[in-house]
Amino acid sequence: MNDNCIFCKLSNHVFPTNQIYEDDDFSVILDAGPATRGHALILPKEHYANLYEMPEDLTAKAFVLAKKMAGHMTNVLHADGFNLVQNNGETAGQTVFHFHIHLIPRFKEDGQTIGWIPSKPTDEELASLAKELKR
Repeated sequence: MNDNCIFCKLSNHVFPTNQIYEDDDFSVILDAGPATRGHALILPKEHYANLYEMPEDLTAKAFVLAKKMAGHMTNVLHADGFNLVQNNGETAGQTVFHFHIHLIPRFKEDGQTIGWIPSKPTDEELASLAKELKR
């Protein structure tokens, strides 16, 4: 646990939360500033600043948990859809530098948007980029 990290403190019960799930590795708490009703956060109990620092086995557990929580929350809240959001780095929108996954139930006419303006690369640009990124 990082003593300077608010999410470490929240996931390890230093401060009270509205927790909806807990196991040995994670706490899932309701977001104090929710985008929609039921917006929650998956927080590992150990400190990792971002996805790149997480061990692969724990990353896999986080996303399996996200799937389970999304299904459960969709059923209980009668959500019309669901967003899983995970940001890495300030430029990508990360504001708390402790890995977390946002679980955001979506409801018709909830007024929220999560999106981007699509660019228009040429076929050649896409082919070149694919070649650059291929592993």
